[in-house]
Amino acid sequence: MTDQPHARPAEPGPRTAPGANAGTGAAPHDYTDAVERALGALDLDTKVRLLSGQDMWSLPAVPAIGLRSLVMSDGPIGVRGRHWSAADPSVALPSPTALAATWDPELARRAGRLLAQEARRKGVHVLLAPTVNLHRSPLGGRHFECYSEDPLLTGVMGAGYVRGVQEGGVGTTVKHFVGNDAETDRFTVDNRIAPRPLHELYLAPFEHIVTQARPWGIMTAYNQVNGSTMTEHHHLVTEVLRGAWGFDGCNVSDWTAARNTVRALRGGLDVAMPGPRTVFGAPLAAAVRAGEIAESEVDAAVRRVLLLAARTGCLDGVPPAAPADAPQRIDGRAVARELARRAVVLLRNEPVGQTPADGARPVLPLDPAALRRVAVIGAAARDARVLGGGSATVFPARIVSPLAGLRAALPDDVEVVFATGADPRTRTPHARDGFTLRARYLAADGRLLAETPQFDGKVQVLDSFPDGVTRQELHAVELTGSFVPRITGSHTLALAGAGRLRLTLGESVLFDGDGDGDAPEGTDPFEAFLNPPEHRVTTDLAADQELALTLRFVPHSLGLGGGLDALNFVLGHLEPQLDADAEIAEAVRAATGADAAIVVVATTGEVESEGFDRADLRLPGRQDELVARVAAANPRTVVVVNSGSPVELPWRDQVPAVLLSWFPGQEAGTALADVLLGDHEPGGRLPTTWPARLADAPVTTVTPTDGALPYTEGVFIGYRAWQRGTTAPAYPFGHGLGYTRWEYESLDTTPDSVRVRLRNAGDRPGREVVQIYLAPAGDTSGAPERPAHWLAGFGTVEAGPGESAETEIPLPGRAFEVWSEPDGDWRRIPGTYTVEAAHSSADIRLTARITAG
Repeated sequence: MTDQPHARPAEPGPRTAPGANAGTGAAPHDYTDAVERALGALDLDTKVRLLSGQDMWSLPAVPAIGLRSLVMSDGPIGVRGRHWSAADPSVALPSPTALAATWDPELARRAGRLLAQEARRKGVHVLLAPTVNLHRSPLGGRHFECYSEDPLLTGVMGAGYVRGVQEGGVGTTVKHFVGNDAETDRFTVDNRIAPRPLHELYLAPFEHIVTQARPWGIMTAYNQVNGSTMTEHHHLVTEVLRGAWGFDGCNVSDWTAARNTVRALRGGLDVAMPGPRTVFGAPLAAAVRAGEIAESEVDAAVRRVLLLAARTGCLDGVPPAAPADAPQRIDGRAVARELARRAVVLLRNEPVGQTPADGARPVLPLDPAALRRVAVIGAAARDARVLGGGSATVFPARIVSPLAGLRAALPDDVEVVFATGADPRTRTPHARDGFTLRARYLAADGRLLAETPQFDGKVQVLDSFPDGVTRQELHAVELTGSFVPRITGSHTLALAGAGRLRLTLGESVLFDGDGDGDAPEGTDPFEAFLNPPEHRVTTDLAADQELALTLRFVPHSLGLGGGLDALNFVLGHLEPQLDADAEIAEAVRAATGADAAIVVVATTGEVESEGFDRADLRLPGRQDELVARVAAANPRTVVVVNSGSPVELPWRDQVPAVLLSWFPGQEAGTALADVLLGDHEPGGRLPTTWPARLADAPVTTVTPTDGALPYTEGVFIGYRAWQRGTTAPAYPFGHGLGYTRWEYESLDTTPDSVRVRLRNAGDRPGREVVQIYLAPAGDTSGAPERPAHWLAGFGTVEAGPGESAETEIPLPGRAFEVWSEPDGDWRRIPGTYTVEAAHSSADIRLTARITAG
């Protein structure tokens, strides 16, 4: 037996000493003199301009002091840059829930380094990420962009991401500070959170990242917390974030979140985005001249902006914070593929049949040599949903679907048959396969202002029109090119956009009319802009016949208010389809007699996205029926769940294998094939509890009443709350199977750390995530009510068959503390604790006792 060199804890070590580039791993720079020189050369009007976006994504340059324009971009899974365009494709990594499912902060760090490389290539200096709000309720519509229900796992993974990005010389803005844990009424909701859960849960990931990774930026949220909007929250921003935690970075508002000039500046906000018209800029200068605010208060904010500029290389005369050997030439496809396969959670893996004989092997991994015919079923198998959408949208150069990935990985003599089975989408998918498209921006006299390639049939601008295009000259946009149908039959084309739409295909005009429509009452404005009502037309087409296509769009207006340039219109496409019953029947026929049936089920942008919360946890459409029918026809049915957060799986006991792929990024199909065929182990563990039914979930209230949403559950969310109930979840926090078995051999403890020794008892190499929980044991007099146990640390081991490995995991002091509301500070709870070494929160393998003083 040999100890493995790959074993490591996941809990970071001591806090890095504060410095201009603390958290990057490089020697710190002192930018104080450079910042003061630059500040001293600025007049009031120039200072206030630096606190307000000059457009959607950037701050103004001041050439007189050597300050270049600082550019920001959305960046949780990829760096889109300043344009919503496929002209400069982006690597698309898996969703943050997938990243958290790896339980590997070093992998998060590598992802961050790749994104820093992408940012530098695109001229971006600051990423608007990571999102570290918690999964308070499974109904949260944007949970795919967050990490976990647990504050420690969220903080550790977020810190890894921040380190990686900033090691590449690019800033981060950890968001959304704080309490943006749902989407309903997110611009106005007042989240009422008592001090103890606020500090122990919702602030805890931000605190961990600030103290351990030293981010250069924070983004304050739209919502209120306890009566004060976060862009004006002096206590949480100035006293807690900056004071208690020592944050020295720049505080940027969420887009359009800043509402009051004086209160925002005094609340600790540094930059109001986007521009050009915000509560800062000219209104702030006027407030200073009127005596409502001191210029010294403006100076404090400007210093932080100049420090961010210096760190990111936007201030001449000082070295940027990143080392000269910042990572370069990272293979984006390879990182995306590794992350996707490491994130796959194997929820269930049983031998075929109810009473298998001794020695029967689970259905996964599939043996390619034993396969002659494989059925791949589900709309998401061919048209993978690889990202969550909303502000995190990027445009990758390629997307590998599960169907394409399996066809490429299986031997040539294996027949792969496909059937849609059940299409859950209520909106028509964007035109992509078979289409070659470009966007032409035209003046009223027909002059071509600009032309850009298109990733798909969605043309979108949020500020920053293509070079050569201005709002004043732009009259129309034409989405033009060609379409080669793959199938003969009745094709559906869909159009959406607030303006005049004219669709020409070949020699025929298929639509010429107004695209306006009313969004449902109460729709989030951003969601309404992204998904305007659509109009559908059908036409009979022959396979392999190339047709010229043009969709001309004349917008009724340009902009989203505040002077922001914006337009959005869409061409969608659906191939000929059978009726719903016939589609399922065709899938059953495809599955019957196949050596394996792989069914891919998914959520859609209509049920899981930014801008709204979910109404339920059901898979949309008839996907549940599809799985049940296929499973009845083929006992070797494997279900792949393509969602960003939990969905109900009522058929989970009817199939031998269930995998969760999350939103898996551009390499979805290659990574899935790696796992299904056994080239790599599914390495993921659940970062959030998976309920069997929404009705069983402990927290299901995400809709405010009279503008307020009380967090009445206190500290009991996620697995902390499930432990108090009588109903077990479908799959507990931390759950995930591999292709080998692990025996936990020994657990040695001290009050400061835990050492766990394990043996790989299977016949394949493997990786195990060792989870350490603390549980009160014996007398802890005077302590407030606490969960039955809570995650205190985690680490990973890797070993070959029969080999043993050890990992040493620190026990942080915070794990023994609670927030004392009377004291307004942390309080250590002495006493006896049980240390649990676990495979999941519900699968405890070894225990030991320790005494904390």
